[in-house]
Amino acid sequence: MSEEVLVTTEGRTGRLILNRPRALNALTRPMVLRIEEALTAWRDDPAVDVVVISGAGERGLCAGGDIRAIHEDARTGGTASADFWRDEYRLNALIARYPKPYVALMDGIVMGGGVGVSAHGSVRIVTERSRVAMPETGIGFVPDVGGTYLLALAPGELGTHLALTGAPVGAADALLCGLADHFVPSDRLDRLVQDLSRTSVHGALAEHVGQAPPGELAARREWIDHCYAAATVEEIVDRLVGSGVPAAEEAATTLNSKSPTALKVTLTSLRRARSLGPLERVLEQEYRVSCAALASPDLVEGIRAQVIDKDRDPRWSPARLAGVTDEDVARFFTPLGTDRELRLSSPDPLQEVPW
Repeated sequence: MSEEVLVTTEGRTGRLILNRPRALNALTRPMVLRIEEALTAWRDDPAVDVVVISGAGERGLCAGGDIRAIHEDARTGGTASADFWRDEYRLNALIARYPKPYVALMDGIVMGGGVGVSAHGSVRIVTERSRVAMPETGIGFVPDVGGTYLLALAPGELGTHLALTGAPVGAADALLCGLADHFVPSDRLDRLVQDLSRTSVHGALAEHVGQAPPGELAARREWIDHCYAAATVEEIVDRLVGSGVPAAEEAATTLNSKSPTALKVTLTSLRRARSLGPLERVLEQEYRVSCAALASPDLVEGIRAQVIDKDRDPRWSPARLAGVTDEDVARFFTPLGTDRELRLSSPDPLQEVPW
């Protein structure tokens, strides 16, 4: 079996290549631990000045976690997914605080866990092929891996729109939403990596950064900001339907196809994330929510419908937004108990990127 993460050095660069192309480089727990191991070793290695993460194959960086494994775990009441998330969220925090440039090549599909290993980095590159998304509500889950932190920081209510609908965005919209920093044409990525191995990050970027093709979200800000500022998911849907804007009405149809419970928990997670403080506190909240989702019938049903049987006809429980009570939502935020909580070290508020 080939290595699932290729770890090499090229000149002054440490390379991490997710190497499950047939599974669109979906993350497993051993992959997460291998990435953490490499980053920890390189952190104090004077021979490594910059880290670059990319995905093997032509389809994308990473489509997320191993959904089939999570389905089996949720179906049988296992704990492997909780163990995986604990390690994964620790890795997300490590990437966000990494003291050396961490360059993420967000080429192709970048979803769920793929966002977690890229969008917390210090140098995030998108291309004309990038499709970035947090599509969890479609499988009865909630954006995690720090996704609620990132989306809560997006301008206006763009993050709320992306979190609830799960809609993928291209390069320009990823830049607009703060999920990426630079656009580089895909045919220049190899040369960019070569230049990073022998010159400064700023110098390499100056040679290759270009203008992203136009996006869609900037022109939709007016109705997005108005509709998604509503206090509840029900009111958001009502505003979308009543807007008279075809794209907004399509968004309402999309929301009505998602897990009602996941939508309400996602909205609450985002709103709470805005006041929680640093990424670490949001990851701790996401861990509670993810563990609660593992016991929710919608996660098993959503993965069944979208990935296992692929009938695209999930039977949500409850089936309607009105059936999801405040108490149902509150259960997702209930403390797990001292022995089960995820606890991450608080960042130094004065920490600065040294480069």
